[in-house]
Amino acid sequence: MFLHLGNDAVVNTKDIVAIFDMDNTTVSKNSRKFLAQAQKNGQVVDTSEDLPKSYIVANTNGKTKVYISSVSSQTLLKRSREILY
Repeated sequence: MFLHLGNDAVVNTKDIVAIFDMDNTTVSKNSRKFLAQAQKNGQVVDTSEDLPKSYIVANTNGKTKVYISSVSSQTLLKRSREILY
């Protein structure tokens, strides 16, 4: 099944490693370093039209992608639960 991340972007639910809240996690130095490294490596896909509210780490065929989304992490979690159940 696929999870809609906003702005016509979808990711296969089996490929999702984690969903993070942008405000809470970017306080951490390690999170900021991770996002900066992903940006540098060309792994970031920006699907947000407005302020980013979450980011999703996915691993597809051994390649990591980080999706920046304007959809909140709580909404994405709710959507993923609806898909799984």
